[in-house]
Amino acid sequence: MKQTLDLRIGQHLTITPQLQQAIRLLQLSSIELEQEIREVLEKNPLLEESDHAEGEEPGAQEEPAEAVTADEVRDDGEGDADPAELDWEGDYEAAPSSTVSDDDETNFEARNSRPTSLKDHLLWQLQMTAFSDRDRLIAIAIIDAIDEDGYFVGDVDDILLTLPDMELAVDEVCAVLHHIQNFDPVGVAARNLGECLDLQLRRLDPATPYRDAARTLAQPEILKLLGQRDFKEIKRLTHLDADILAPAMALLKGLNPRPGSHVSAAPDAYVVPEILVKKRRGSWRADLNVAAMPKLRINRHYERLIQRGRGSAQDRFLHDHLQEARWFLKSLQSRNETLLKVARVIVDRQRGFFDHGPEAMRPLVLHDVAGEVGMHESTVSRVTTNKYMMTPRGIFELKYFFSSHVGTADGGTCSATAIRSLIRKIIEAEPPDRPISDSKIADLLLEQGINIARRTIAKYRESLSIPPSSQRKSLV
Repeated sequence: MKQTLDLRIGQHLTITPQLQQAIRLLQLSSIELEQEIREVLEKNPLLEESDHAEGEEPGAQEEPAEAVTADEVRDDGEGDADPAELDWEGDYEAAPSSTVSDDDETNFEARNSRPTSLKDHLLWQLQMTAFSDRDRLIAIAIIDAIDEDGYFVGDVDDILLTLPDMELAVDEVCAVLHHIQNFDPVGVAARNLGECLDLQLRRLDPATPYRDAARTLAQPEILKLLGQRDFKEIKRLTHLDADILAPAMALLKGLNPRPGSHVSAAPDAYVVPEILVKKRRGSWRADLNVAAMPKLRINRHYERLIQRGRGSAQDRFLHDHLQEARWFLKSLQSRNETLLKVARVIVDRQRGFFDHGPEAMRPLVLHDVAGEVGMHESTVSRVTTNKYMMTPRGIFELKYFFSSHVGTADGGTCSATAIRSLIRKIIEAEPPDRPISDSKIADLLLEQGINIARRTIAKYRESLSIPPSSQRKSLV
């Protein structure tokens, strides 16, 4: 077999660790970025938070580093540059975050105790109740079968099988179950929705207006008819007229169908807007939320130690961390600039929304923004995911401003967000006793020049969590 040499020319793209870091930071939300910054500060001694309030040397405020680009990352990805050649000095304002100094504000989250589960809450009440040892074991088995919403999802027969050595009777288990149904929260340990509502109604003052009528409506077969809005059949079965039926239904709506949620509530989800939109001199402008930005900088003491080093192990350790710190700061700055650039394009394209509301939203897709900012659509997608914008009309995710388009009669286009807003407006103005069907909504939109199918109306209505017309019907 003859050996030969073959020369080939080709191109390939290498994603360096620095570029991977920049891409990862780009898609982090503000809360996730805050956690990432905390982890980097703990691992890298060359990075520190800067607090100008503690006093700085005069003239210590310097220009920030230039933005990093993908080409720079690929060229300098080796990490072997001389620290003296890397011209980083001064402070850098990191991406938006809700992090505050312990000296400035109190961390109220740290004071919160461990959340109490519904099971712990019921077991605590069980300890305060004068149960016999036999009844206490039955009560523990019942509490184990109560879900997070507060419903007894098991069965009396299951309790009998759980404790076979006790030779229990059905009446004995039911007696303990009824006792637990008197625990807090009101309505706990119910076996179905009707029983849950009835338990809450029984705990009300007997003099409460329409209490007895509401207990009649809480029966399972009547609740099913209420879900179907079959008021005619309800009146026939309960012998209640409209003057009593309407306030009794209002009393039912004021009850909690998930009593366990009062105890085992989900933790609050916080949103930190990274973009602030305000109107200045008659035009809308987007800016970064600098008030929530921690300030990061290179530790100058360790930086001077590197310059004095003589190739020792400590010097190589500091040199490596200095490189990582500078790349981290450049990646943060690149994230900031990319986010601000995309946000300003969105604000410029959606001026009608800020002036007139959702009905004036224009169609916008990722390709439109990517072409204007000179980036790939995947980069714009990363930038707009889990990033929020505070506007005079509320806080919105950047993804909210993107929507597909629907053709109009005059050859123009209308965004899906604007159509959903119109659908909501039409439904809010409908007569309560004669709700408008999806077909009728399509006809009303056609009169405004928007040609849209009935099934599309149904899809948009469901995305707004609006029930169909058969379930929106009310007495008045």
